[in-house]
Amino acid sequence: MFSLLKSALAGLEREAWIRFLASVAGLSLAFAAAIFSTVFRQEGNVVATAISASLALLIAGGVAVTSVPYLARRVTLARMHDAFDYDVTREGMVYLAVTLAIGVAALNTGNNLLFIVVAALLAGVLVSGVASAGVLRGLQLEISLPAHVFAGKCVMARLTLTNTRLGAPSFSISVAPPRRKRAGAKRRWQRGVWAFPPGPPEKQWLRFPDLVWKKLPESPDPEQIFSGSVYFPYLPARGQATAEVELKFPRRGRYVQEGFGVATRFPFSFLVKTRRMALRKEVLVYPSVEPMDEFFEILPMITGEFEAFVRGRGYDLYRIREYMPEDSARHVDWKATAKSGALKVREFTREDERKLRIVFDNPSREAVSPPAYERAVALAASLAWHFATEDTDLSFAAPGYRGAPDIYDFLAYLALVEAQEGGSLLESLQVTDDYNVILTARPRGSIPTALWACSYFVFIENPGESGG
Repeated sequence: MFSLLKSALAGLEREAWIRFLASVAGLSLAFAAAIFSTVFRQEGNVVATAISASLALLIAGGVAVTSVPYLARRVTLARMHDAFDYDVTREGMVYLAVTLAIGVAALNTGNNLLFIVVAALLAGVLVSGVASAGVLRGLQLEISLPAHVFAGKCVMARLTLTNTRLGAPSFSISVAPPRRKRAGAKRRWQRGVWAFPPGPPEKQWLRFPDLVWKKLPESPDPEQIFSGSVYFPYLPARGQATAEVELKFPRRGRYVQEGFGVATRFPFSFLVKTRRMALRKEVLVYPSVEPMDEFFEILPMITGEFEAFVRGRGYDLYRIREYMPEDSARHVDWKATAKSGALKVREFTREDERKLRIVFDNPSREAVSPPAYERAVALAASLAWHFATEDTDLSFAAPGYRGAPDIYDFLAYLALVEAQEGGSLLESLQVTDDYNVILTARPRGSIPTALWACSYFVFIENPGESGG
């Protein structure tokens, strides 16, 4: 019983309940002060009446300002979230202007017919609002996004709009992102220090704790997924309609859509009524894997050195070369020997040891320019994507990377990676049987010597100097 009560209390919002109880206590005090003001007024005590009434107003106003908005934001009724936005169209402005002109004429002339016309015109506005609200209610929206999205590449998303109402179709529906509200700078009372005289702390001889009305730091809004609109002319009762939308993301990163808007001009196009729908969608956009100029320059050299690193006893013929004293006689190619008159041996690739590791040595912000950093991220993604399609045992290493040796885990890391404050991965990078392709901004002299024999280095600021 105690554990059930504890689990039930754990699910409650402590701050919300504290504010609620404080509001109840404050309103009780305000009610008591109002009662006392009435009693004092009946007794003829003007000063006590004014003090009691002012105290009641101040307490009630404080509760209204501090607690009511906080508690109202936590109301989770579905109908409360069906908020509507209104935009007056050009047709609506003309209609209202005509209605106003006829209303002024009716007041000046006292003609009952004009009053009837004005009433009919205003009834048309009322009917338009009720009809448009009925069209938008009962609509459900579903968004299907692709699992893997690359920057600069077009992908298709599917929007499905369902009408759940019985016997009532919907007309002229548009699905679009809701308009962003321009909110002012948010401020809040924050803890601070009052000091005298103003200046450096070491020169101040009075310091007291204080509350400061300071501006909160503004966080940048994430980029939205959708920017256009999709139009559905007709949606039958208990029916649904589907539309394909082409999306293209210019940069890597996380794109977030906090909500959508379902709008209509039906029936008279006086207003564009938009119903906001709380449907959050998020897309992680991988870096572009399209081959770059640097990719075509370094890929043949990486492939050649990698093949030279893994050559040995295997099944695929690597090359035919001159016989060396340490070679086994069973690898002598007698046909090539007979043709050339000198001993020739076959050299094979070790397919069971084709291990390649791509290392992204994330540089500091001071070591590389932003354009060069973005090119390095895209180059790492292109190399990883290329070798993932080859017959290669691929793995990855990067500062802070804890994912599995999976291409999509590494691309997800590259989608969100940013230049770090400092440090390097190369000091702690263990030398294994893998051949390393290392993208770094470090100078050549600071690279550990043990990595040169089993690595190919791509220098981020100057890829032309790359080499093994």
